[in-house]
Amino acid sequence: QVQLVESGGGLVQPGGSLRLSCAASGTFSSINIMRWYLQTPGKQRELVADITRGGSTSYADSVKGRFTISRDNAKNTVYLQMNSLQPEDTAVYYCNADIYGTVVDGTYRLNNYWGQGTQVTVSL
Repeated sequence: QVQLVESGGGLVQPGGSLRLSCAASGTFSSINIMRWYLQTPGKQRELVADITRGGSTSYADSVKGRFTISRDNAKNTVYLQMNSLQPEDTAVYYCNADIYGTVVDGTYRLNNYWGQGTQVTVSL
């Protein structure tokens, strides 16, 4: 069973920084794209950033220049460094990944997995 476990959320003042981590555990072959989403009450989850296994990245316009996504393939971990945080960044942040994690007829199949979410609150 594959699990994604996030950590690093919390309360921070405007202008501050936080670093989120998400580690994959369990039995799997490899991890393809890893992503961070955010969700605020009553709204759909929004893609914040993603990163390929090779390190190519993309970002939502709202976080460009402030957030940085990175990964450590050896540790099966993705990070989100969040700088210059503003109250509108307050949300639950979810890790998401495409992982070759189930075996069918002797071959690993690609599945999509979610973490449990971590709360980020930006407030005085």
